[in-house]
Amino acid sequence: MLFGTDYPFLSHDQWLSAWATLGCSDEITEKVLLGNARASWASGPNRMSGTPVPARGELSMEEFHSDGLRLAAHWRRPERVGRVPALVLVPGFPRGTGGAAMVGATYALLVDRIPRETGWAAMTFTFRGTGASEGDFSIEGWLADVRAAIDAVGARPDVTGVCIAGFRLGGTLAVVSAGNDERVRGVASFAAPASLREWVRDPAWFLEYARRTGVLRTPGYPSDPVAWTRAIATLDPLDAAARIAPRPWMIVHGSDDDVVPVENAHTLAEAAGDGCELRIVEHGAHRLRHDPRAIALLLGWLARQSP
Repeated sequence: MLFGTDYPFLSHDQWLSAWATLGCSDEITEKVLLGNARASWASGPNRMSGTPVPARGELSMEEFHSDGLRLAAHWRRPERVGRVPALVLVPGFPRGTGGAAMVGATYALLVDRIPRETGWAAMTFTFRGTGASEGDFSIEGWLADVRAAIDAVGARPDVTGVCIAGFRLGGTLAVVSAGNDERVRGVASFAAPASLREWVRDPAWFLEYARRTGVLRTPGYPSDPVAWTRAIATLDPLDAAARIAPRPWMIVHGSDDDVVPVENAHTLAEAAGDGCELRIVEHGAHRLRHDPRAIALLLGWLARQSP
């Protein structure tokens, strides 16, 4: 059965959570999901397709701009309420050949859940170089995209304050963004690396991997691969982590994460100092977005915040 064809008997989250337990390779996952995602986003009023579709009775936000680039977004808020707190949900780095094309699909589903289950508004987006957004990946560019997302949500008259949550690399960027921006009133990070140095230990390999995933679209980009990889290696989440307190921060990591070892969570928590909430998901893997326990932690954390 193809992904989504059994809805509403199985929700998309239920389907993806069950799929994640099978341990299928990225290649198989891509074959099952990518074609469906492309077909689904290309037809019908999908919020992340890049085609603005105003929602009933609310200020719509289906895109915003970062450094002059158009980024596709998906925004939802509770119905028939006034001003509410809002969450910016930051996706991770795509995996597998062509993975950049399918980034954002399951994050949009989570954004749909958040207003119903917490009373918060929420927005996710696709970074430059992914999904329907313009541009090419760079670590500085993705940090600028997070800032632009915070700007766009924070400027809304129906929002009382902004928190941020991110998965995998998105978690690291959420930490750095929160450390550098006092407008962020709280942060939740999931399976976030405490350093990106290992990513670019072999710069040529990582550059080729980025091209295979599809986050580098422009021929000849980056013009200076050495500077491009150096910026990734020198990003310092631990320095930012020390500046988040006293704002709330929840760190969530799977005990069996074989991509970003759980020691990264302990390193971040140590850098954060007092007040950080560390949650280890027993036998949890790297892709916590598809672990119902991790999502329950996020929803519960939001329910306890009041920006």
